[in-house]
Amino acid sequence: MAQPAYDAIVAGVGGMGSATAWALARRGARVLGLERAGIPNALGSSHGVNRIIRLAYAEDPRYVPLLRRSYELWRETEHLSGERLLYVTGGIDAGPPDGPTVAGALTSAREHAIAYELLDAAALRERFPAFDLPAGYQAVHQADAGFVLSERAIAVFAGLAMGAGAELHGHEPVEAWEPEPGGLAVHTARATYRARRLIITAGAWIGRLVPAWARLAVPERQVLIWAQPRDPAVCALGRLPVFIIEVPEGRFYGFPPFGVPGVKVGLYHHRGEPVDPETWDRARLEPEDEQVLRAGIERYLPAAAGPTLSLQTCMFTNSPDEHFLLGRLPGEANVVAAGGFSGHGYKFTPVVGEILAQLALDGRTGQAIELFRPDRFD
Repeated sequence: MAQPAYDAIVAGVGGMGSATAWALARRGARVLGLERAGIPNALGSSHGVNRIIRLAYAEDPRYVPLLRRSYELWRETEHLSGERLLYVTGGIDAGPPDGPTVAGALTSAREHAIAYELLDAAALRERFPAFDLPAGYQAVHQADAGFVLSERAIAVFAGLAMGAGAELHGHEPVEAWEPEPGGLAVHTARATYRARRLIITAGAWIGRLVPAWARLAVPERQVLIWAQPRDPAVCALGRLPVFIIEVPEGRFYGFPPFGVPGVKVGLYHHRGEPVDPETWDRARLEPEDEQVLRAGIERYLPAAAGPTLSLQTCMFTNSPDEHFLLGRLPGEANVVAAGGFSGHGYKFTPVVGEILAQLALDGRTGQAIELFRPDRFD
């Protein structure tokens, strides 16, 4: 049998896949990246202008070392590409004092010696007049939080990967793969490719390539709104931090205006609507989509509650516990996969790419990733 043409094939070249292709190529690996749509594209979960990044991580303090490495890699990527990708605005994690958002952010900050300020609702409103939270609520302000440019970063990672010798194919989805002596065969509609290793970063489509993950990585429809500020001065970049607000309606998150007009706001698990990534109608918008978002803005961010400027759909791909799925596939020594990023993964793209490259090329990583073991649900 002929020797594999590639050291590694990356199936899915979105945020995670493009960062993985770069992490592999910069180590001298022969890399092929295969993407079902364009590179970048607006069909998955990484398109659009920006995504929040923050250190005082409410989801679990075990994410913090990965975040610190991610910040380092974002800055390195900026240096190597000559493009700014990370904007520091400060960040607010707010809600009831005993709720998971505030309590979780405080746990991470204290456990990892992250500088923060704890503000009550009145102090938050005085510092950042855009917010109007109920009396008794608290907010953790973390100065290093901000946002990264998501779709632009895919183009940057892809450009760096190609500059280091990677070969990337758009509009060529992986249809199947199978182990064979010396590596794997990866089939598309155009050709069969052979590699020593396969890294699957297929986002909402990962259940098609890793059938055991179909019940663990479930795509969900999301809707985002951009609203014209009533008070542009207090909502401007430099005045309004990125934010996550836990309230009875759910967890709202948002950004100051950047790239497109208006304050951007979303609601985690918008209407709890699972979708098929291949067939769902991305253009479908319903009155309730706008209503649930506008209700949150008008109640908790009244300075931003001017007319709706834009509504757009996207996807989360949720795991059962909303922690990532990342590791070697059981019984497949040459296959590594990552998915189920549950709406909070994009900030980790460079460190996830580095980890996947390490697992594929070295068989191990120095990062603590036990939290993400795919077999934890067995």
